[in-house]
Amino acid sequence: MFRISSYVREISSPTPLGPKRNPPGPVVIWNLIRRCNLTCKHCYSISADKDFAGELGTDEVFRVMDELKAFRVPVLILSGGEPLLRPDIFEIAGRAKKMGFYVGLSSNGTLIDASNIDAIAATDFDYVGVSLDGIRETHDKFRRLDGAFDRSLAGLRLCAGLGVKVGVRFTMTADNAGDLPGVLQLVEDEGIDRFYFSHLNYAGRGNKNRADDARHLLTRDAMELLFETALKYEERGLVRDFTTGNNDADGPFFLQWVQRRFPDRAAHIEAKLRQWGGNSSGVNVANIDNLGNVHPDTMWWHHTLGNVRERSFGDIWTDVSDPLMAGLKQSPRPVTGRCAECRYLAICNGNTRVRAQQLTGDPWQEDPGCYLDNAEIGVADDATRLEVKPWVRLSPA
Repeated sequence: MFRISSYVREISSPTPLGPKRNPPGPVVIWNLIRRCNLTCKHCYSISADKDFAGELGTDEVFRVMDELKAFRVPVLILSGGEPLLRPDIFEIAGRAKKMGFYVGLSSNGTLIDASNIDAIAATDFDYVGVSLDGIRETHDKFRRLDGAFDRSLAGLRLCAGLGVKVGVRFTMTADNAGDLPGVLQLVEDEGIDRFYFSHLNYAGRGNKNRADDARHLLTRDAMELLFETALKYEERGLVRDFTTGNNDADGPFFLQWVQRRFPDRAAHIEAKLRQWGGNSSGVNVANIDNLGNVHPDTMWWHHTLGNVRERSFGDIWTDVSDPLMAGLKQSPRPVTGRCAECRYLAICNGNTRVRAQQLTGDPWQEDPGCYLDNAEIGVADDATRLEVKPWVRLSPA
């Protein structure tokens, strides 16, 4: 995850570099259930509105939570499918809070209503994130349900009305990029605490729809818009968190933006970005799916490291006999092609790796989702760059 707002604040209020501190254990994104009431185009878990056999029971979830706590995992993001379809979701979340985890709920928002909002508020989630794929018509098309936008927005408002910290997640493709300014305006109008921009990653249903992925020029426009938007919030003294995920080229691109806009802060920002270190799949980010399989992150469901029914999470996570896990934990990672030659490898850490694996079969090939050209990353020959299709351009608001 790239925390845009944190680095924008470093422009106006720089802080000492200090030593790098890794979290004691990985953030765990836990897909507690695969069932969902929606069938979204870019779903990485390929969920459906049906029960899936073999999912972890309540007692098993509690046992694994004990293992995670013993392994010093600080954060649990409870996801799905749609986690609110799990009957024991509040029991699980309440226990996690009592154990001292930071607990987030990742929902599509359509099921947040009068029947459960009091339970959501009473659980005291640290954060409730709701996905929006655009404004009304676009969102409903992506979610394949008429009225989904209105229901999700109503859920966000119910949470905010009871003091629950809320955020909006937006996964951009060529089909919904034109709605990004409108979604950002909605975030402003509704006073939403956090905006998470997700680049489309080649996994699950998103892998099947990768032909719809936004091209590099459009991605650059989107990032410029987010940088400028976060800057305007900072200048107005408004605390909002803008973050991105699934493309760690965002860090180097932000540095280039700073070099143009605030050249006197560029050296400081570069030092901060190098300390961040880019992608941390398999290191500081982990995933457990509904069956108890452990993955390097949520986009690696096709690659299982082990199962918590058979081994403890800590044993699975520290086992580097798996070549992928060994490479992800290696520093620098054993990347090839443009990534190996890139001047920003220490900042982005070779990016997500799953796009390269899905397109070439080799997780260490150069990342095809990197939107920086060869000249920008210090690679001499620019002949291999793909032709960029000029989709609709985005302008900073």
